Amino acid sequence: MRRFSTRDRIPDDAKGAALAFGKFDGVHLGHIAVIAGAREAALRLGAPVAAPVFTPHPRRAFEPDAPPFLLQTPHQRERALADAGVTILFDLAFDARFLSLTAREFSQEVLKGQLGIRHLSTGPDFRYGRGRSGDVKTLMGDASELGFTLSTAAIVLNEQGKPVSSSAIREALTRGELKAANAMLGRPWAIEGVVQRGFQRGRDFGFPTLNIALGEYHAPKLGIYAVRTDIGGGDIRPGVASIGVNPTVGALPAPLLEVHLFDFEGDLYGKQVETHLIAFLRSEQKFESIEALKDQMARDAALARASLG
Repeated sequence: MRRFSTRDRIPDDAKGAALAFGKFDGVHLGHIAVIAGAREAALRLGAPVAAPVFTPHPRRAFEPDAPPFLLQTPHQRERALADAGVTILFDLAFDARFLSLTAREFSQEVLKGQLGIRHLSTGPDFRYGRGRSGDVKTLMGDASELGFTLSTAAIVLNEQGKPVSSSAIREALTRGELKAANAMLGRPWAIEGVVQRGFQRGRDFGFPTLNIALGEYHAPKLGIYAVRTDIGGGDIRPGVASIGVNPTVGALPAPLLEVHLFDFEGDLYGKQVETHLIAFLRSEQKFESIEALKDQMARDAALARASLG
């Protein structure tokens, strides 16, 4: 994967790509459809497949005080885009200059001038330019005049017949509808982070955990999940996880991911791991005693094992 910033001059050998355009905040099935359009054109043109990333994220630029909302870290997004066939990333500066561009200026200066694209693949609801004045219809005219081809991916619908979107995925995660969220993503939702030292209460209960801060991730429904965790080098371990504030033993200031790996002994402090959420088991509860909590943890672990097969 090669990466270039529009803050610098894009080298000539990175131009001429088939560009899949979107925010790609999640790289869900709708995004994959847009990338598929770029891949099809790339094969026809003998061109590389490219995609943009924005710095900062557009939502953070417009809503600086918004609560955490990310579905992926930049590292996860880059891996997902590579898996979908993208070989070039263009880092677009989402700044005052970018926001001031009219639709025509965006097509002429960014798409054709800076990036030198040969094809553009978008979704049907694509809007661009100052005040979101440009749409697919105006883009068709830009493409014809500026000398690049255009394709528009069909809307991808979820099981309820509604469009797949990052917002719909966040809503499903908030409701604890993990199966629906994972279906729209086309893969299990995953939280990546560095293992931190905690209070080690789980170890005292017979359930040692890996503690990972949620950081800028969208907070899902607090509760217990069956998970699989990649601890590095492709070593993927089954387990059970809590995402919550530990109301029984003293509420935490913010939700924390705590993962208990089955049949594992080892020190992972300071290491980066990625936990894939496979099934939502139950909501977070406050128990009357530590013993009641320990009994429920044992039942949760058994249910997670069964869920993971």
